[in-house]
Amino acid sequence: KQTPQKSLNLNKEHFKHWAIILKCLGVFICVLAQLLAVFTCECFFFCFFFILSFRRTQSLHGPSPVTTFGPKACMLQNPHAVMHIQDPASQRLTWNKPPKSVLVIKKIRDASLLQPFKELCRFLTEVKSMIVYVEKKVLEDPAISGDENFAAVTKKFCTFREDLDDISNRVDFIICLGGDGTLLYASSLFQVFSRLPTPHSSVPPVMSFHLGSLGFLTPFKFENYQSQVNQIIEGNAAIVLRSRLKVRVLKENWEKKSRVDEKGIILTNGDIESSRKAMQYQVLNEVVVDRGPSSYLSNVDLFLDGHLITTVQGDGVIVSTPTGSTAYAVAAGASMIHPNVPAIMITPICPHSLSFRPIVVPAGVELKIMLSCDARNTAWVSFDGRKRQEICHGDSITITTSCFPVPSICFRDPVNDWFESLAQCLHWNVRKKQNYLSSEDEEF
Repeated sequence: KQTPQKSLNLNKEHFKHWAIILKCLGVFICVLAQLLAVFTCECFFFCFFFILSFRRTQSLHGPSPVTTFGPKACMLQNPHAVMHIQDPASQRLTWNKPPKSVLVIKKIRDASLLQPFKELCRFLTEVKSMIVYVEKKVLEDPAISGDENFAAVTKKFCTFREDLDDISNRVDFIICLGGDGTLLYASSLFQVFSRLPTPHSSVPPVMSFHLGSLGFLTPFKFENYQSQVNQIIEGNAAIVLRSRLKVRVLKENWEKKSRVDEKGIILTNGDIESSRKAMQYQVLNEVVVDRGPSSYLSNVDLFLDGHLITTVQGDGVIVSTPTGSTAYAVAAGASMIHPNVPAIMITPICPHSLSFRPIVVPAGVELKIMLSCDARNTAWVSFDGRKRQEICHGDSITITTSCFPVPSICFRDPVNDWFESLAQCLHWNVRKKQNYLSSEDEEF
């Protein structure tokens, strides 16, 4: 049994404990209130800037590109990135699962590529135990089909045919052997036909070996292919997202109406009916509209987001991606744009005007090209130099930035690789150095 004095001391100790607890609780509530106020303010500004970023993404940067490439590859996300366009140095390749299949694209009818092709395929099948996809017409080469020592490797290949077989959901990454045209061909194999984007609509990562003529888009040398391929399989590589153009061609098919009489003879009454035919393409370099074989000026109207901005009178017009800015466009007087810049370039071809200069527009706009109503002749259009076709009155070409870029694997990083290509392939700013001016020369 406690005495009154001990009970009083015990109550004082309890009171001190409770006072400390209440004091700490008060400090905690004050700190919590301040944090809540700051958090609420930051949330407001975050939501505000998120809305602005979303609007900016749609209007200036175009549709956000997908960051998954093929069945297993994706781009390593940067947690510090505010917008979908990352710092070029931070764009790294990673794998959700180890890659098991590879598409090998070889330049056709090039005997110098036979030995590198065979070495690479042996390494991929026998050493790396990978499933190798090869285009069927590549194996029709007598130098490959007639090689008995290579027959055991070819039996392991999976073949496909262009425009007939869909391999978009089977290939983990792509290896190109050839020049820049080989990469353009690889891009053309992966077209998007569905309206809704899916993981299988994207392009797998592309590794390009410089075995062609120019090599602006092919940074890898074949001498060290084994170690370089091993690095890619391990996911140790930088990538650059080369934007593509989504092109929709709408053609008016004009046909004369006809009827059959009682005797079965087909009669034409002169009436004309029209039907629309739509075609869609994914273009890596450029869309070129030109005057074709006609000797007259090309006369086409150019619309931007539904507004007529100009009429092109000349040999034609080039609508290119940043990747395509160093191709036909630069030969026509355009500037060179780094692939990471979200933009579309419009370059006239020999315009009959002293003031028609190349322009760069945001990637999010929609361009439309049509023949002018008073055009004397038709026009012709090609997509990366392929699928050339005639454009008549009533036809239209709609162009915008695609959601499905080509993830091109870098040798070092996007910036260094690009400037290296400018210097080595195009000899950009190559000039004899100015001589040093000595102090004696300065006196004169």
